Amino acid sequence: MLRVENAQLYYGAAIALRGVSLEAREGQVTCVLGRNGVGKTSLLRAITGMHAISSGRIEWEGEDITKLPAYERARRGIATVPQGRDIFPLLTVRENLATGFGILERRDRKVPDEIFDLFPVLAQMLDRRGGDLSGGQQQQLAIARALVIRPRLLVLDEPTEGIQPSIIKDIGTIIAMLRDRGDMAIVLVEQYFDFAFDLADTVTVLDRGKVVLSGVAQDMVAEEVRSYIAI
Repeated sequence: MLRVENAQLYYGAAIALRGVSLEAREGQVTCVLGRNGVGKTSLLRAITGMHAISSGRIEWEGEDITKLPAYERARRGIATVPQGRDIFPLLTVRENLATGFGILERRDRKVPDEIFDLFPVLAQMLDRRGGDLSGGQQQQLAIARALVIRPRLLVLDEPTEGIQPSIIKDIGTIIAMLRDRGDMAIVLVEQYFDFAFDLADTVTVLDRGKVVLSGVAQDMVAEEVRSYIAI
């Protein structure tokens, strides 16, 4: 289980997170919702070790990882799919997938067959450059690259952004399949309310760097949640 306790995060003098707490359990999707600029991405950067918190605690599988660098968190099974995908446009699909090998033992440096079961289109494009893929295909590649390390915590930052509806549906199906295996915790940051709420087991809503709503998705009032997302 992931546990974030009272996290404070600053960018210089600006405060991005104000005492944020969050839990994410294996076999569940924990959705983080809110408008642009309220701290959602900052929370994910804190979880994955891309930006240190100034106070608070982050615990994963019973270990305090607050001060661990990002690569050590990755070695402990924490993978991220960043906003904007951040694939390598000049590398092939095959080479993009191989960028996840660095933290793996040599014997494990291969793409699991499951990847191509989940994303059959990638199997047909292994020798195409990442930059030649459509936006939806690049998003699938970004998720596949994260899964190469066989994560136990998968963190996704707005995976529906700029994606056509048919691919959004496919990505939702894949996230649900990964959740239902029961061996992975998933933290999903989203602004697309219907997509997020359909998947969510628990929901945390941020506003101005603070948690304003939190609880089991089915017990929450949808319109109240929407009020913190609508522009």
